[in-house]
Amino acid sequence: MNVLNQALLEPSEAAALIASGGYLAIAGDEAVLAGLPRGNWIGGTIAYFMAQEGGQTTRGKVFVTKLDAFGLLPTITQYDAQHLPSVCQDGPDNGYSLIILPAFSRIHYEFAKNAPMYEDMYMKPLVGWISGAHLDDLATCKPKTLDGRTGELFEDRAVVLHVPLPDNISVNVSIVNLFKQGSGDVIYFEKEGFSASTCVINQRPVSFAKYLKEMGHDTRLPLVADYNGASVNVSFKAVNLQDATVDFYGPVFPKVAYRLADSFHVDYEAAFAQASADLPEASFSCNCILNYLYGELEGKHTGQVIGPMTFGEVAYQLLNQTMVQMTLERH
Repeated sequence: MNVLNQALLEPSEAAALIASGGYLAIAGDEAVLAGLPRGNWIGGTIAYFMAQEGGQTTRGKVFVTKLDAFGLLPTITQYDAQHLPSVCQDGPDNGYSLIILPAFSRIHYEFAKNAPMYEDMYMKPLVGWISGAHLDDLATCKPKTLDGRTGELFEDRAVVLHVPLPDNISVNVSIVNLFKQGSGDVIYFEKEGFSASTCVINQRPVSFAKYLKEMGHDTRLPLVADYNGASVNVSFKAVNLQDATVDFYGPVFPKVAYRLADSFHVDYEAAFAQASADLPEASFSCNCILNYLYGELEGKHTGQVIGPMTFGEVAYQLLNQTMVQMTLERH
């Protein structure tokens, strides 16, 4: 594994990399992460990966991203919800910050809601992902992050690697989103949050769960908001007609105009391969668990892009159902 590569590894291989003193971001099952030695790494729980050999679901291996600071000294920082707004300010003047946050936690919500307003946001590269769990365990196991220096596991704290780079190296962040707004109704929500009972359509409140049923909407297609030309997805977690609630993998917000995503007939594997064909080898990449599931990517590839399949992606702000890549360019 060279300095710019990522790889799905056996725990013993990951332990050897930790022992070498390198700075790492590691994704894997909670028990495996907790058993790794202390060192210069941050971690997050997940059991789904795009590996060298294709998509894999595994509790026994870990996905390791080795981060090269080219002789400079990265730092590891923990953030609670109160201190998270300083995450970009704390980042290097030239370099990037890699963040992992636990899904469905208070800090996940804080980041989703307020990250675009953080000081120095969009001025300093911020990438990362939302940790999760095996889908069979969601009812009993909370997603976690881990500080590799101490082995501490957190249910409501972000861990960040701030990585400085020499002045002759710049950072490029790329987002691949296969979805765009459809031409249907404009949908507003009166309350912010990871769930909604009602929405406002054509200036009148309606049950969102009933609306989705009446429309016959395929909930594999997310809600999409248009932020100044950038499509930002909010993915569906569950639609409960009995309780008349709809749960999301990211929060919805008032005063934001959403539309249901346009339907498309595309091969996920081919679409991601085409979208990433001209991108250089990534220093970091991740993709969404929903793309993995809905695209039936087990055993398939997403072009040259590998990485954890996560409960959310970070490219400055929180994203859903996207693929994120970070590459380094030497001048």
